[in-house]
Amino acid sequence: MANFLYKLGRLAFRRRHFVALIWVALLTLAGVGAASAPAAGSTSFSIPGTEAQKAFDLLEQRFPGASADGATGRMVFKAPEGEKMTDAAHKATVAKTVKELGDGSEVVSVTDPFTTNAVSKDGTVAYLSVKYDAPAVGLKDATRDALETAGDDARATGLTVDVGGDALQAQPDAGGVGEAIGLAIAAVVLVITLGSMIAAGLPLLTAIIGVAIGVSTITVLAEPLDLGDTTSTLAAMIGLAVGIDYALFIVSRYRAELAEGRDREEAVGRATGTAGSAVVFAGLTVVIALAGLSVVNVPMLTKMGLAAAGTVVIAVLIALTMIPALLGYAGRKIRPAGEKRKKTTGTALSKPNLGTRWASFVIRRPAAVLLLGVVGLGAVALPVGQLELGLPDDGSQPTSTTQRRAYDLLSEGFGPGFNGPLMIVVDAKNSDDPKAAATTVTDGIKGLKDVVTVTPATFNKAGDTATITVVPDSKPSSARTEDLVHAIRDDVASKADADVLVTGTTALNIDFSQKLSDALIPYLALVVGLAFLLLIVVFRSILVPLKAALGFLLSVLAALGAVVAVFQWGWLGGLLGVEETGPIMSMMPIFMVGVVFGLAMDYEVFLVTRMREAYVHGESPSQAIVTGFKHSARVVVAAAVIMMAVFGGFISSGESMIKMIGFGLAIAVLFDAFVVRMAIVPAVLALLGHRAWWLPKWLDRALPNVDVEGEGLRTQAEKDADPDDDRELVRV
Repeated sequence: MANFLYKLGRLAFRRRHFVALIWVALLTLAGVGAASAPAAGSTSFSIPGTEAQKAFDLLEQRFPGASADGATGRMVFKAPEGEKMTDAAHKATVAKTVKELGDGSEVVSVTDPFTTNAVSKDGTVAYLSVKYDAPAVGLKDATRDALETAGDDARATGLTVDVGGDALQAQPDAGGVGEAIGLAIAAVVLVITLGSMIAAGLPLLTAIIGVAIGVSTITVLAEPLDLGDTTSTLAAMIGLAVGIDYALFIVSRYRAELAEGRDREEAVGRATGTAGSAVVFAGLTVVIALAGLSVVNVPMLTKMGLAAAGTVVIAVLIALTMIPALLGYAGRKIRPAGEKRKKTTGTALSKPNLGTRWASFVIRRPAAVLLLGVVGLGAVALPVGQLELGLPDDGSQPTSTTQRRAYDLLSEGFGPGFNGPLMIVVDAKNSDDPKAAATTVTDGIKGLKDVVTVTPATFNKAGDTATITVVPDSKPSSARTEDLVHAIRDDVASKADADVLVTGTTALNIDFSQKLSDALIPYLALVVGLAFLLLIVVFRSILVPLKAALGFLLSVLAALGAVVAVFQWGWLGGLLGVEETGPIMSMMPIFMVGVVFGLAMDYEVFLVTRMREAYVHGESPSQAIVTGFKHSARVVVAAAVIMMAVFGGFISSGESMIKMIGFGLAIAVLFDAFVVRMAIVPAVLALLGHRAWWLPKWLDRALPNVDVEGEGLRTQAEKDADPDDDRELVRV
């Protein structure tokens, strides 16, 4: 592989105009396509195989036109001090609001609080419900705006009006300020690392081009493939981070090759052949981790993973072709590594750098460093034992939002369970007496604890299917509500002469969390297993990939522990702007495993391939560790800081989901790069010595030789050397 990429790098350097033209054409084509692409329609959210999804599908069949999975909105009214919502003036105001909402687009129905008993016992709070024909993630912006502004007239009369429900489900922002902060920090780190504005600008430029092509392509495919906004958000986040890192590794290696005295075309070829090989395999691990999300069998996650994986592929291709081309354009404006310092001091660089000194320290005390690193991360991981999973609801929103205020008003007037009613679907098609079956279910649910209200059964026209609404006594995200759902499914359903299904947003969230929990171990086994095999090929070792996988597990557990401590327990919550603690987003563990594993293997590949390169070229195991750190530690640290900056910028988001993802990924990169890869990895390699690079002979013969360390380049250079170079010309 090193020889192929070496030739590719030199070709891109020589044919830089052609390569640049191709990428500009692709960017233009993607941009024009995105600009002219039709707006994405309603995006569906389904969880195949879950009881809640089966109930939704059944309702679509038995109650046609009812939009069972359509979004719902709630407008909550509170009367001024000393007044009641039942006063004539307030009733008239609410009636006007009901009529205004009913005239809106995508609206199926609007309930009147005074005809549906939606007024609190003390008469101070009332609410109306709006049903839409599109799911929450597919509502038009105009529909959401109409729901938010419909209460303006009521507010003008003195009423307190707030809006909630999944119809206002906030769409994760595409970064905005977070991306700007991340890019600014990345720019500073790149200038410090690469020593010039031009060299620093190349990774930023190529990463932005790659993300632009990826996100534009997603926009073009959004309608035909039913892609949501979160798809492009994840693709942008991951694409930006890896795009900068991959370009950084090649540019840094290019400057190192120049420092060895090679001409610019040769330096580009060698940088692409060596660092480029590491980029390919690092990118493959990220792609495997992201594409592997499809095993969860949640269409939304599958699409997010594949789209982000596609953006990573674009980042790899740009790093291997566009970076060599741009290096050709830059010419002598990019100086060899250490040249500036040599000019300043007038001597060659002989003083060990920080990476060399740190590696030497670890080699002298490997056991102590290993023990400290493992114990430290283990301590941070302890909160994982108290991990509670769920999906965020309006109760987790900041108190400044109308959704949170509506949630609190409903809890005040009717109890917390009103924010997450359960829908019971009774399929009595095969029952001898459907009405009796529905009555049995209703009575059974009334006998359960933590139940406030059970509405009478409502049958469809055929009379074979009924729906029952149950209001729990506890809030939607509480463990008591989850226990109630299981009690209905296990106890009540077993005694009924019909199929009983529990659905609704709360039940769907519970099923989603359970499905993700069940899929975590198979997903982990698949991703780690495939990457383990890939790393065996890269490092030609059994113990190095095993150590890499175990180190990743340690860092991801520590990161999850930190997430639990901050977002579930509230530690440092004020500092990070966490206004409400609660269950951890159910997709967080599997999402972190996928993303962090890929990124962790990036650092492993870039750091350890340089060690293996030194070992293969004859250095002792200890000296190879020092050499690897001498050449790679500075760049890996810069890459980690950049990635932390990109992810950390999203912590400023007002959305709890985006804030949690940003914090989780940033802290995971911190633990993996600085504790696992920079401390635990060299300590383990120092303890193993030559055994670290052991590989059974039969396996060595069976594995393909991908030559990541570029040994083939050295051999080829020796063959190409002119044997007559040292001879003197003699006149005869």
